[in-house]
Amino acid sequence: YFLLSLKNILTILVIQVPIMLFLALIFATLLNDPKIRFKGIYRTALFLPAVTSLVAYTVIFRVMFSNDGLVNHVLITIGLIKEPIRWLLDPFWAKVTLIIALTWRWTGYNMMFYLAGLQNIPIEVYEAAEIDGATKTVQFFKITIPLLKPIILFTTITSTIGTLQLFDEPMNLAAGVVTGSSVGPGNSLLTPSVYIYNVCFKYSPNFGYASAISYVIVMIAAVLATIQFKVAGEKE
Repeated sequence: YFLLSLKNILTILVIQVPIMLFLALIFATLLNDPKIRFKGIYRTALFLPAVTSLVAYTVIFRVMFSNDGLVNHVLITIGLIKEPIRWLLDPFWAKVTLIIALTWRWTGYNMMFYLAGLQNIPIEVYEAAEIDGATKTVQFFKITIPLLKPIILFTTITSTIGTLQLFDEPMNLAAGVVTGSSVGPGNSLLTPSVYIYNVCFKYSPNFGYASAISYVIVMIAAVLATIQFKVAGEKE
């Protein structure tokens, strides 16, 4: 089960983290525009999920993504689907639900880091680029992203470590959905942290094996962080 949990978490990591950080960067860029009004309200609305109770928001998502939940009702009403999607009863859709939940919660959190970095970029840099004829898209890729590189690296590493530690969301989303020892349909929501918990407290306690798994996860996190540092350094 450990290899399965590792496969699950790496799948989520590869898909969810890039989407979340890209959305965070886009939102930060939009909300840094001085022409936008009520920026404080938008920033608060996007950051609010990050301070929401983990248990509360995962329970709400579990209700919303149930077979007769709000999401299926809306999709059927607007004609996108004819039959309810088995969000929490199908291995593929269970992962999709978890990715959506994580993206909703942590996008605003990472956005605040990017927003702080954007506000430290001198406005004269963008003004000079406009004089040279650079479009907004060119400015974004040639000025914004390079100058935010240290913050992007920071959020990438912290998001990677946080994903490897994922515990609350899969436990709460899977609770009561599938009976037995399975965490989600076909153990599709089983993560290393959940597996460590099960080995320690749910199955026959095996603290030595659980400790060994913990060390492996720490080493994986260290290796991924090192790779990210190396890649960032090569692009300097």
